[in-house]
Amino acid sequence: MKTSWIRPYLLEAKYELIKVLRLPAFAIPTLTFPVFFYVLFGLSFNPPGGRGGARMATYLLGSYGAFGVMGAALFSFGVGVAVERGQGWLLLKRATPMPPLAYFLAKIFSAMVFGAVGLAMMSTLGVLFGSVRLELSQWLGLLGVVVLGALPFCALGLLLGLVLGPNSAPPMVNLIYLPSAFASGMWIPIQMLPKFFKAIAPALPSYHFAQLALGQIGGSQGGSPLGHAAYLAGFTAVCLALARVAYLRDDGRTFG
Repeated sequence: MKTSWIRPYLLEAKYELIKVLRLPAFAIPTLTFPVFFYVLFGLSFNPPGGRGGARMATYLLGSYGAFGVMGAALFSFGVGVAVERGQGWLLLKRATPMPPLAYFLAKIFSAMVFGAVGLAMMSTLGVLFGSVRLELSQWLGLLGVVVLGALPFCALGLLLGLVLGPNSAPPMVNLIYLPSAFASGMWIPIQMLPKFFKAIAPALPSYHFAQLALGQIGGSQGGSPLGHAAYLAGFTAVCLALARVAYLRDDGRTFG
């Protein structure tokens, strides 16, 4: 069976990962920022009691794992695509034999790898210093949710990358990323937030993502996993539809 069709996808994924690893301004904050917060809030303040059957270090392992991959996805697409559009890199890619989808799948792969590595770093710290103890099924479930949870935020990042310029993308992504993560209970348990944030949290995709991750470790704050997944699937579809409109608009401006 011929496999030459998959080679461009594998090469693009490989070199996308190499590229971001060679960009300290992306790689270092993406990996260390969630880990730093986990150490600060999950390990430094780790009371013997817990919420939802999990100690603080265990609870925040789920929420900061989601926080990490959310950031990797938003910055990989939201900032990466915007900058590469501004440089004409997307236009150059179209002149090559590479399948257009390979470019986007490579960025999804990169975001998932960063999310998995970040979760592994936090898990190691949690086990060694936070007395985190989970069943194998819980570890695998959390990893699966964190990795697949990159998809809705890749879709949102793609939309942002196609509508924003290279200079406006970084502040706008931060403006979405950090407040929505805080309001969703990713930094501290949502019960500890003011009522305003509790009211708006269910409207945020980051909240539903966090609940799916927390559900793997017994820390969910309510709602059915199916409902959270359905919300994220709908959100992804809407973002991709709007991204397609933005992509076609760019095509019209470029080629008339």
